[in-house]
Amino acid sequence: MTITRTSPIQHRHYDAVIIGARVAGAATAMLLARRGLRVLAVDRSGYGSDTLSSHALMRGAVTQLHRWGVLPAVIAAGTPALKWTVFQYGSTTMPIEIPDHRGVNALYAPRRTVLDRLLVDAARESGAEIHHGITLVEVLKDNDSRVRGVGLRTAHGEVNITADVVIGADGLRSSVARAVEAPITRQGHHASAFILQYLTDVDLPTDRYHWLYSEQRGAGVIPTNDGQIAVFAGLPQSRFNVEARHNVTGTFHRVLAEIDTEVAAAVAAGTAAGPIRSFPGRAGQFRKPVGPGWMLVGDAGYFKDPYSAHGISDALRDAELLADALVDGNPDRYEKQRDALSADLFDVLERVASYDWDLNELQQLHLQMSKAMNNEMATVDTLWPDQVALAAVA
Repeated sequence: MTITRTSPIQHRHYDAVIIGARVAGAATAMLLARRGLRVLAVDRSGYGSDTLSSHALMRGAVTQLHRWGVLPAVIAAGTPALKWTVFQYGSTTMPIEIPDHRGVNALYAPRRTVLDRLLVDAARESGAEIHHGITLVEVLKDNDSRVRGVGLRTAHGEVNITADVVIGADGLRSSVARAVEAPITRQGHHASAFILQYLTDVDLPTDRYHWLYSEQRGAGVIPTNDGQIAVFAGLPQSRFNVEARHNVTGTFHRVLAEIDTEVAAAVAAGTAAGPIRSFPGRAGQFRKPVGPGWMLVGDAGYFKDPYSAHGISDALRDAELLADALVDGNPDRYEKQRDALSADLFDVLERVASYDWDLNELQQLHLQMSKAMNNEMATVDTLWPDQVALAAVA
């Protein structure tokens, strides 16, 4: 590959090059830079651009953002503090107050236009170099098939960059994972479909997550930035394929009305803040996240059904597991820890995404999910002490 013009990239070799600079990639870049590594992260999308996401942060994610010193910026961006989680099974409502945990007594659901940007800012402040609008062209390997770097396409031309490790943080359809032929080590069999709409002027509480369920369907009400509420409808993939592909908006409102007519009426009376979005579903999977000269993080390495709204929490957790293992010179430890912390929740979500349950069974599955998350938090608490992580390097 030939360099056609001067690239904005500062160096030709880095300790780590990260492809993808959203939640997983930006967090990984920040943590590696705070540990003294020379880090480059690139993303093909624009700085602060949006992406489809439930963007609901679970307790683990909020705790990590607090430890890293990023949570104050999330709050300063106007992200509402959510003091309650409400589960509604048909006509039965179960409100749960958010307990204090390591200095955190609320949950948050920042828009990805907010969270991704703040993590990029924190990574840059920590010493990482980050560029947007740059596309991966190829993963470079030596004669022994060890990854040695990447070829990138920038606004200034194409350039080769060498690295001690290349990290794929480029999502479920990861180009890095394909290039290194990362094997799928576990494949799920069920998937939920989702339809999401942002709204303003909605007459619904803004101090809580509200999860609603009835037979073969679910919904969520998630307050977020700028006075907006994200509302999603969840349904079996088979129903989505029949109904929503031809009438997404109609299916969205119909599913909400089937669950709770009052919530559906409040949503219908609100003002849409952007286009309606949909996700047709994709079965969960584990990819092998470590190989010669490469690693994977975020959805590139591990994806599960979004019903748990736990994806961002896992991405932040795995960013720190990866950074710790890499700096300690034991990258294989990352795979073992990630899989051990993820297996129980993955198993429960397989059952939830099958939609083969009644509401009593779903409550039991949610209790299993809660137990899996609590066990995860207990393990994480032993890995990382209750203190702000390494201070950013200016």
